[in-house]
Order: sequence, then structure tokens, then C-alpha cells
Amino acid sequence: MKLQPLLRYSVLFLMAAMCSCGGDSSSKKEDVEVTRFNEKVFTAEPATDWTNLFLRKSGWFGGDGIFAIPFSGKDSEKNDSLLFLFSDTMVGEIRGDSLKPGFVMINNSVALLKGKTADSSNLAFRMAREKGAYKAIFSPKTNKPDKDTYFWLGDGFANPDANKDLFIFAYQITNTHDKSPFPFKETGNVLIRIPAGSRFPYTDQQQTQLPFNNYRNGEETISFGAGVFNNSESAGEAEPDGFVYVYGIKGKSKQLVSARVKPAQVGAFGDWEFWNGNGWSKDVKSVKALSDSVSNEMSVSYLSKGKYALVYQLGSIFPEICMQVGPTPVGPFGPRIVLYKTTNDIQDPDLFTYNAKVHPALSAPGELLISYNVNSFKFMEVITKKPNLYRPRFVRVKFRQQSSQTNP
Repeated sequence: MKLQPLLRYSVLFLMAAMCSCGGDSSSKKEDVEVTRFNEKVFTAEPATDWTNLFLRKSGWFGGDGIFAIPFSGKDSEKNDSLLFLFSDTMVGEIRGDSLKPGFVMINNSVALLKGKTADSSNLAFRMAREKGAYKAIFSPKTNKPDKDTYFWLGDGFANPDANKDLFIFAYQITNTHDKSPFPFKETGNVLIRIPAGSRFPYTDQQQTQLPFNNYRNGEETISFGAGVFNNSESAGEAEPDGFVYVYGIKGKSKQLVSARVKPAQVGAFGDWEFWNGNGWSKDVKSVKALSDSVSNEMSVSYLSKGKYALVYQLGSIFPEICMQVGPTPVGPFGPRIVLYKTTNDIQDPDLFTYNAKVHPALSAPGELLISYNVNSFKFMEVITKKPNLYRPRFVRVKFRQQSSQTNP
């Protein structure tokens, strides 16, 4: 009999405790710590481990235009392998500091890296060959092959929404022989599709011309594929909106413009939309610049919550590697921040650096691993004297971390 009041008290206490807990959960939300980074406070140092990875004396010994594509399609995937894309590539033998006769240049090549560390034992370079001679892996498929017309490679991505097929943008280049410092011009813009599991040299590749330029009427053209950012859930992005952004360079002032499309429809050019400054339009002629004086190769990548980093070489060939930060993949991007100057690489007035970009698949949180290239206005004269000149250099930028509390 004496247990009954005690039991009644216990039940009342339990009910009160439950009501109390329920009340707290409905009136308060737990604060969640969000890591942010201050883009104005950073350090920038040469990433010698990555730079030295491309210091070679046999076979592939130089190339520009490096892009790094994770095979998983996710920059954040830790256990992954990558495909490096190069444009003009040097192949030959270096003895001491001298380049032996017989070296050749081909218009593009690739390298495969197992893992995500700068380990030369896991890196294999691949150049196509025909009848014992080296040749480009990717060449325009035309009825009338022309030795003066070839591909330089743009950015690309493995597409989880399209069977993990590999999509690579390319620029059809034609030599002009006009004795100018840059004796060539763009005559086409192509999307290359390589089926997942395809083996080198990717003979089953498909090539499709982008329909957005008229190269014959003298109008300003847009080189789409200067950078690609797949901001989708399937790509593992932190704040996905379901689109892949394809960035292009317009005109001599190097204006940056953007298209977007659902990843599964990247090859359906009628589905592409273009940023016109206020929204998205199907009219490519409505595009508005996101920035100017950028480089022909660049990058946009996620930095931290609500921050996207646009990184490029100022004016394409000036020594300043610049960053602008915006709240979306199309900005609006803030003022230029100079992350690094490449002046140590260009003591000779005939040298220049170009095409800086971030490799997000190789960058730790709060860091940007950036590559840039070194070249010469007198290439064939200089390369014999400085055979290791023409290869990627890397710099690692680290931002100051800021932690803040926010309600989910």
C-alpha cells in the first residue's frame, strides 16, 4: 500500500521531465559550429612537392595547360585517382642540363595519378603513337586532316549523372604563320566525351562542336571550357544547386562569362543557359561579364559556406595570380586579391607565366593548390637552353580559419 503514493510521484516526475525536455527542443535549436575562412588573411608558399613531381628528364619533360580531373567525379573523394590533361607537350631526353637532339612537340597528352599525393611512383604519362612516332591523343575528326589545325585542351569532369563518362572541352586551333608573338587562332570549340572505362588512347571518344560561335564573321567569340565547376549533389558539393557551370573567355579583354546546364544534359546544347547579369537566358548573345582581364584557363571552386573563389592569372600573362570571392558560382565577385606573384620565375624578359588555376581535388579545406605555367616568347630558342622551363609550377595558399555559431 505504501508503494502507491511513491509510484504516483514517480510517474508525475517522469511526465514533468518529459514535458520539460520537449519544451526545450521546441523552443531552442542547437547551435552548429560552421568553419569559415577569411579570404583576406592567408599565406602563400611554393608547393615544391607538386612542382618537383613534373621535373623530368626522359620522355615527357614539359607541357602546359594542366587540369586535374578526379575519376570519381567528386573533388572531395579521398580514395581517388586523377587524370591530368596537358596541351602542347614536349617529349625527349635531357642529359645534365642539355636537351638532346630528336625532341618533339605534340599538341596534347595526359598523365594518370593513383591517389592524391605527389608521389612519382604513382604517376604515369601517356602520349599516343603512330608508326613509331609520337602524336596527340586528341585531334579534330575532320574529312580533311590539316597539320596546322589541332586541339588544345580545356577543363573537364567525370560526370556521375552520365555513367561517369569523361567530358573534356577542347579548342580547335589553327596556325596562322603571321610571324606574330602568338601565330595562331581559335577556329572551333569542341566537347569530347569518353565513355567510362575507356582505355588509352581513347579511340572511342566522341567529338561535338559547340554551336555558340561563328568564327567566320569576325565577331567576338567565347572559348567555353576555360573552367568547369560541377555544383551538384552527385559531385559531392557542399552547397549543391544541381548545375554544372561551364566558364568561357570572351574577346581580347578576357571577359569571364558563364553557362550552366544540368550535368546529365551537358551535351544537349539547347538546354544551356547563359548568365546575363540579372538571371539565366537561352540566348548566348545576352551573356554579361563576371570579371575581366582573366586568363584563358582559370577556376571557380567552393571555398567555405557562402563563398566561391574565382582564381586566374591577371590579364592572362601578368605575374599576379588573383582571386575574387563571391556568394555564388557566378558572383557577384568582389575585388581582386593578389594571392601570389610569379616574378621569381620570369627574371628573363623573354619569359612569362600564365593560366593559373585551382585544383580543388588536390586542395585541403581552407587551402588552394594552384598551378601556373612558364613559357617563353622565343620558345624554340629558349627550350634548348632551359629544357626544364616548360612545366607546371605550384603554390599552396592557406587561409585563416574562423569558426562561427549558426542555427541549422
